Amino acid sequence: MTDVDPAYPPLYESAAFLLAQLGSHSSARFTALLAPLGLKPAQHGCLRILEANDGQSQQQLCEALGIHRNVMVGLVDDLEKRGLVERRRHPVDRRAHAVHLLPTGREMIARTTELQRGLDVELLAPLDPADRSVLVAMLQRAAVGNGLTPGIHPGLKGEKICDADH
Repeated sequence: MTDVDPAYPPLYESAAFLLAQLGSHSSARFTALLAPLGLKPAQHGCLRILEANDGQSQQQLCEALGIHRNVMVGLVDDLEKRGLVERRRHPVDRRAHAVHLLPTGREMIARTTELQRGLDVELLAPLDPADRSVLVAMLQRAAVGNGLTPGIHPGLKGEKICDADH
């Protein structure tokens, strides 16, 4: 190993690099795990938002996911074609549609939740159980402290979300 200038520590000592490296790996693994189910991460995110707050308008979903309304239309179209969600008249705004999670959508969330838990186990297997919970708590504080919305991946804006995207 060559001598390293102490002003420029190796990347494996950089929290930013390590978080980016592990985040990229985690994102690629989750995308691969979702692929056999025919889902993309943003579609999974939309289903999870509806699980917590069913009946959101497409505009509310756009704001929660941080994606453009035209992209949201394609995303909801895809989920609706698969029988995971349905649009209904919004109870307050007649110009809008509310998006509702269907039972098949809830079943899909149960499947993806198991995949997510398995990925957590895989990623954190090198750590002791006590260290795992400490790491998660510290990452939660860091995410909130950096203004990130809990449960929403900031990379969705650039993701190919549905088949209608170009």
